Amino acid sequence: MTDNPKDHPTGNAEKDPDDWTTGDEPMTGAQASYLKTLSEEAGAEFDDTLTKADASKRIDALQAETGRGQ
Repeated sequence: MTDNPKDHPTGNAEKDPDDWTTGDEPMTGAQASYLKTLSEEAGAEFDDTLTKADASKRIDALQAETGRGQ
């Protein structure tokens, strides 16, 4: 018998963006806004064509580069 996911509500809270079912959709407005800010701080190019999954990965990389979100 499989565990009920509701018994462990945070057990799957962090999922690899490659595994997101909506990862290939355009990034959200919140992602775009934050990514633009991070890109400006890092002196990096802002790509407004990223998918949700790719935007999440880029945000993680820029956070590591800028020290934000730590």
